[in-house]
Parts: sequence; structure tokens; C-alpha cells
Amino acid sequence: MNYCSECGKSVDKRIPEGDDRPRYICDHCNIIHYQNPRVVVGCLITAGDKILMCRRAIEPRKNYWTLPAGFMENGETMLQGALRESQEEACAEVKGETLYRLFDIPHINQVYVFYRGELKDGAFAAGPESLEVQLFDESEIPWKDIAFPVVTDLLTEYLDDRKKGVFPVRVDQPSPLWAEHTGWNKR
Repeated sequence: MNYCSECGKSVDKRIPEGDDRPRYICDHCNIIHYQNPRVVVGCLITAGDKILMCRRAIEPRKNYWTLPAGFMENGETMLQGALRESQEEACAEVKGETLYRLFDIPHINQVYVFYRGELKDGAFAAGPESLEVQLFDESEIPWKDIAFPVVTDLLTEYLDDRKKGVFPVRVDQPSPLWAEHTGWNKR
């Protein structure tokens, strides 16, 4: 950040009084510009034993498969954002949604929140950010073409939970290989 988004003057990066980490500060209008983690919200949508996945039409990871998810918008709850993303990416309505999985990913300043739910009315289609949308049986999941390691982790946990018939809410960091696989550990 070079300039203040409030007044347009240049900013300086330093630790403000009473704080413990460097922030961008405008000496002209005294605004402290806090940079906080971004929240990614999405849904693991099922229809019977099948899982709804989208093949991405945009970068990053264009042409790879994922679950409908994206950045939460201001003015919406996490669930509202997850349902919006399901509609935008898969033209899918969800019913019976419940909180299922949270991933804390501090090395990229993101938090991922996934809900689990069922496909309402069986209708889905590719939205503007998807090349195609498809229901997959467990044996058909395109494991080698999944866009993001958190989706691999989520699907693996879900399939195991489904066999047990118990779906606990988990909160932790993704598998240790996540940063290495994505290259985030080099940034």
C-alpha cells in the first residue's frame, strides 16, 4: 500500500502506539489501515450419494474441479455467502445446510468455512465462473484434478464421515502439504 484510501496521501508502515504489529498509517488524516484475513465460504452439496462439483472457468486453477465457494461479501453472513456462491457457481439451491468445516490458513491470511447441505429440486448448471458442474459418485471424483488442497481434505473427511454416519464440525489447519503443494510456502 502506497497511498491512503481515505485522503490519497502517502502512507508509512510502522507499529501504531498500543499495537504489536506494523500497519499502514496515514500521517495526514491519521487513519490506520488494518489488513485482516479474508473469509472464503462454500457448500459441500450432495444429491443422494453424489457430490456436486464445479470445474473452474477462472484463475486461479482454471479447468480444475472444486466445490462452489468464494469470498464472503460485506453485509452477508457466512451462510448467506455460501448459498450465494452455490447459486453463482453452480446455479444450485441448497437445503438442510449445516456448518461442517473451518480451515484456518494463516500463511495466506484466509479462513475457509464450508457448509454441508442437499441439492434442492435437483437443479444445477454452470454459472459464469464454472465451465461445467457435475454430480460425482465417490469412485468418479477427479482427485488428480482438484483445484485446492482444502477441497481434497474436505472431501476425504466427508467421505470418511459419511461411512460412519457422523458429521462433526472440524476446525483446524489443512494438511501440512497444503502450503508446499500450492507454492504458498515460497511467498
